[in-house]
Amino acid sequence: MLIRIGYDLIFEFPAPTPMLLMLYVHPSRERDLQQPEFLNFFPYVPVETFIDGWGNKAGRIVAPAGQLRITHNAIIRDSGQPDVPGLNAFQHPVEQLLTSMLPLLLSSRYCEVDKLTTFAWEHFGNTPLGWPRVQAVVNWVHNHITFGYRFADATKSAYDVFYDKQGVCRDFMHLSVALLRALSIPTRYVTGYLGDIGVPAVPDPMDFSAWFEVYLGGQWWTCDARHNKPRIGRVLMATGRDASDVALTTSFGPHILRQFHVITDEIK
Repeated sequence: MLIRIGYDLIFEFPAPTPMLLMLYVHPSRERDLQQPEFLNFFPYVPVETFIDGWGNKAGRIVAPAGQLRITHNAIIRDSGQPDVPGLNAFQHPVEQLLTSMLPLLLSSRYCEVDKLTTFAWEHFGNTPLGWPRVQAVVNWVHNHITFGYRFADATKSAYDVFYDKQGVCRDFMHLSVALLRALSIPTRYVTGYLGDIGVPAVPDPMDFSAWFEVYLGGQWWTCDARHNKPRIGRVLMATGRDASDVALTTSFGPHILRQFHVITDEIK
C-alpha cells in the first residue's frame, strides 16, 4: 500500500524566532519513503537536523519575522496490515527491565503516575499480567472518556482527563500511559499520521494523530484507546514520555498559527 502524507502550515512571527520542528517521519520508517524526505520553507530558511534523546528526527530553524510557510509532501510504502495485538506477550518484572526503560515507568509532564497509582491497582491489579492487563486499561479509557475537538486543551494532563472524562486523542493516550506505567508496564506516547484507511471517513479535517506503545515480551506493541480497534496505515513520526517530548513545533517566542492542513491519503 502507498500512502500520501504531508502538511501545509503557516505561522506568523512578530520577530525572528528560534523553532524546533518534529515534522519528520521517524528514522525507523525512512526506508519506506519513496523519495528522500524534504521540508519546504517559504521564505527559505536553513534547517539543522539532528536525532534527539528518544531517537526522533528533529530540526532547528530561526523563523523570520512575518509569515513562514512549511510544506511537505511524500509517499510512503506501508504493509497495509492492521495493528497486531500482543496477545501472548509477557510482562517483564521491573527488576529485569533495561535501565533505559525505567523512565517509561515514571511520572512525566502530562502523565502523573503517582496520582493515579491507587486507582490503577484497585481497578486493574487483579487482571492477568501482560496483554490482558493492557487491554483492560484500554477498554476502560475508551469507554469512560468522551472524544471531542471542543475539549482540546494544550495544558490538560492525564489526571485532568481522569476527572473531567473528556478530551481529544492525546488525552486518551496520556491517561492510558499513566495508568499502565502505574501498573509497571513501560509505556511511551506516540505521534504520527493516521488516515481514514479501511474505516468510514469522518467529516472532520485531517490532523496528526496520537497513540501509544507498550513494552511486552521484548518488543513494542501499538495501542490506541481512542479507537480501540486495529487500524491500517499508521506512520510513526516520534515517540517520547508524553506530548511534551514529541511536540510537532516548539517556538521560543510568540507566534500565531495561521494555517494547519494535514494530508494522509491512500493512493488508489
